[in-house]
Amino acid sequence: MDIRQFQYLAALAREKHFTRAASACNVTQPTLSGRIRQLEQELGVSIVKRGKRFEGLTPEGERVLKWGLSIIEDCGSLEQELAAIKGELAVRASLGVVPSALPTVSVLTDAVRQRYPRITFSIHSQTSREILGNIQNFSIDAGITYIDNEPVGKALTVPLYSERYRLFVRSDHRFANRETVTWAEAAGLPLGLLTPDMQNRRIVDSTFAEIGCDPEPELESNSVISLYSHILLHGLASILPEHFRLILQQVDDVRAIPLVGPVVEHTIGLVTYDRDPLPPVVASLMDVARGFTLPEPFARRLA
Repeated sequence: MDIRQFQYLAALAREKHFTRAASACNVTQPTLSGRIRQLEQELGVSIVKRGKRFEGLTPEGERVLKWGLSIIEDCGSLEQELAAIKGELAVRASLGVVPSALPTVSVLTDAVRQRYPRITFSIHSQTSREILGNIQNFSIDAGITYIDNEPVGKALTVPLYSERYRLFVRSDHRFANRETVTWAEAAGLPLGLLTPDMQNRRIVDSTFAEIGCDPEPELESNSVISLYSHILLHGLASILPEHFRLILQQVDDVRAIPLVGPVVEHTIGLVTYDRDPLPPVVASLMDVARGFTLPEPFARRLA
């Protein structure tokens, strides 16, 4: 066995197509197929369900894949650690971020780059459940998600900031000049909300349920930009984290009013798979996260 066989298997599981997997690995399709068959022979189990096209992995193949991903991750971490010892750590960190945290992720990445200038980033908008799954299968290095609302399993967590909620409306909305709006009042408005697969939406729904309300949104979207356009063009109201003021309240046409009765607050944090030792890039992220604060200009704009 060698690591290349596991990399080919990981690519096949990801691409679900032999030719695309081979292309991703910069080898021919017969080479990829042959090395996976060789791995099957060496382990004495069938890994891939055989057919005219890729039909998935066998139960044994799923276990081999899980171990293989761990081996690939450990080898990559070893290379990172040796590079860090030589002062040459230059790596791209892959982060999964819940949509509600996207406005603030740049603050964390900038703080990391200030201390570790050769670390670059790949940012992926994902649901909280996708983040936890992708951390476990090593598709991402870490995630930024809720850490106090739904279980995060066997993950290391570092709190970053508290998320509170506001009602976003157009400037001509009847609530536009209010200092606060109650959740009960918001329930009676035509609403555009994030889709139910988003934890932010589950928080909104549970808050409404706690006060005995069950509003039916006129629009659901997994895109905040789509919600924003419906606020501006169609006069819908939306409930979003207050940090979206950083990007959505740049024009005079949108107001963001604090929601009260109750005041709802949840913790956003950095999460990563609990393993020892931590890969240097993950350790660097965790180290910066422990001292994370929103810069003063951000804090003033949210006040």
